[in-house]
Amino acid sequence: MLSKKKRRNQGNQVRAAPEKVSFLCSPDAYETLCCTGYTKLSQNPEIMAAVNKIAALISGMTLHLMSNTDNGDVRIKNELSKKLDITPNRFMTRKTFTAVLVRSLLLEGDGNAVVLPVYKNGMLEDLQPIPPEHCTFVPDGYGYHVLVNGVRFEPSEILHYVLNPEPYYPWKGSGYKTTLREVAHNLKQAAETKKGFMESKWKPSMIVKVDALTDEFASKEGRKKLLNEYIESTDAGEPWMIPAEQFEVQEVRPLSLNDIAIESSVRLDKRTVAAILDVPPFVVGEGSFDADEWNNFISTRIRDICNAIEQENTKKLLISPDWFFRFNIRSLFAYDIEKLSRVGDDNYTRGIMTGNEVRDWLGLSPKDGLDELIILENYIPQGMIGDQNKLKGGDG
Repeated sequence: MLSKKKRRNQGNQVRAAPEKVSFLCSPDAYETLCCTGYTKLSQNPEIMAAVNKIAALISGMTLHLMSNTDNGDVRIKNELSKKLDITPNRFMTRKTFTAVLVRSLLLEGDGNAVVLPVYKNGMLEDLQPIPPEHCTFVPDGYGYHVLVNGVRFEPSEILHYVLNPEPYYPWKGSGYKTTLREVAHNLKQAAETKKGFMESKWKPSMIVKVDALTDEFASKEGRKKLLNEYIESTDAGEPWMIPAEQFEVQEVRPLSLNDIAIESSVRLDKRTVAAILDVPPFVVGEGSFDADEWNNFISTRIRDICNAIEQENTKKLLISPDWFFRFNIRSLFAYDIEKLSRVGDDNYTRGIMTGNEVRDWLGLSPKDGLDELIILENYIPQGMIGDQNKLKGGDG
């Protein structure tokens, strides 16, 4: 009888063993920390921060209609320039319209954005952006055609903006979904892990060892009674009075986020997102602002997307071979007011810029009498140095 009872107790101990399994190996840990399912790029904060920054910068620039002349490029202001720069769509402003194009190029359109021009009496009346899911690009020999809600359009009938062309179909963009998908999943997993650690109840700051032979230890109510009698106190700082034979208190340090190197992993993933989308790391929350890095970002990434929009508009919307569209990209560079003033003053005194052009640089309204080029007396051609009156002894 004693041996059977002993074996029965040992069997109970074996069945009770899973209760002592650590949290990271328990089913609760899987439900708390594991991230399953498809992660949309638009649901990732770092990716959206980069995309929104690019869209905000490009949509905030003025789109100029320019003309090639013998003396350089000259800006044209007419109804066409007003249409493209102010009211490209009757339901949207230029900023909203351009932001839709940029977001489609970088995210949902996977490197493609389609706009349908609407004409009335031979005049451009509206530009309608088409949602990416409504467009299908169908190869047609070397070229292609586009199906918009089942209606066929030739490439010359639509505006098709392309970013990151495919090697096999160079007329089609490929975007960044494939390269960003894994990084987006890693960042979401890091967020789920952090949330799980913050919300998890399996993080005790101390462990109290209790003699298992104590009757109260056998039930949940008994263990709570022991805590109330010996451990809990009503006053802060009040010492505990516990039986030395039954209790032993030990402090433990639970596993933290630093122990699993989640911070360094997140930083690496953020820099990977910045590298793929070609934005400065501080845009996605990694590092601090750097003016030189920002100006390089404007000169490369922003200019590249602007060129795709400028050239498609010029190719499809303009008839004159001397006209073209150009974004005012210089307005995005990191200039301080002191540097702008100094450059403007130097160009003004050398007869390179008029006074009103300098005022326009500084964001000031023009004034009468500042539309002529002036030059200081010293700034004259080398061959005319001897013709100055002050060297001949004349008046003035």
